[in-house]
Amino acid sequence: MQTLRAIISDPRTERVIMTLIIINAITLGLETSPTVMAQWSKPLHLIDQAILGVFVVEVASRIIVHRLAFFRDPWSIFDFIVVGIALVPATEAFSVLRALRVLRVLRLITVLPSLRRVVGGLIAALPGMGSIVLLLCVLYYVFSVMATQLFGAAFPEWFGTIGASAYSLFQIMTLESWSMGIVRPVMEKFPYAWAFFVPYIIVTTFAALNLFIGVVVNAMQSEHAKEAEEQREMIHDETASLGDEMKAMRAEIASLRSEIAERMPKVSA
Repeated sequence: MQTLRAIISDPRTERVIMTLIIINAITLGLETSPTVMAQWSKPLHLIDQAILGVFVVEVASRIIVHRLAFFRDPWSIFDFIVVGIALVPATEAFSVLRALRVLRVLRLITVLPSLRRVVGGLIAALPGMGSIVLLLCVLYYVFSVMATQLFGAAFPEWFGTIGASAYSLFQIMTLESWSMGIVRPVMEKFPYAWAFFVPYIIVTTFAALNLFIGVVVNAMQSEHAKEAEEQREMIHDETASLGDEMKAMRAEIASLRSEIAERMPKVSA
């Protein structure tokens, strides 16, 4: 068990797994090419199965070593699910799972600590992002109702219903063909339509969407500060243990000196 634990925790093992993930990503991409598959289908399939076998052995070894603690780690559960999906036979009923094999590439997230920090920051930002999404939904509804009432009769294809207005406003928010495609044709019939669309773009594109960036950056900073605090606590614990060892060594040295001092008179006598 100790040997298996040492192999799993060895940095060289992590580097091997990372290399295999990259190779597997390349092979999965090559399998989408009919020309490549016509000549190299069997070797690619063998490579894919061999790498999958290594992943299965690696995950099984981690379960054996960590036992129930394995399923308390979210990243370990993610690895288990990704590898488990690859083991399901891609029959007609589960043919969609064949496309999900590419999820194995996402194991790079669990291997690289920097990617884990980024994903951890994004997950920590989800509550704040949910509030911003709710705010955007309210703004969408308000502006959709206004756009339907103002421009629905003249432009039913874009603003005839609330749903059509919401989709058109979403296109405008992304700034994709918003001026020549929608706003300028509307302004030909409603010259002051810019007074509606310009504030809408400022509120949604330049204000609300930038709130997402602010929330994510704040979450990333919090995640980095948390990791730095954990490292400081680890260093403090190591320093404290070294201090205790130094005190114990000093006490032993003092006891040895006292014993030597007690024996010296007896020897001289």
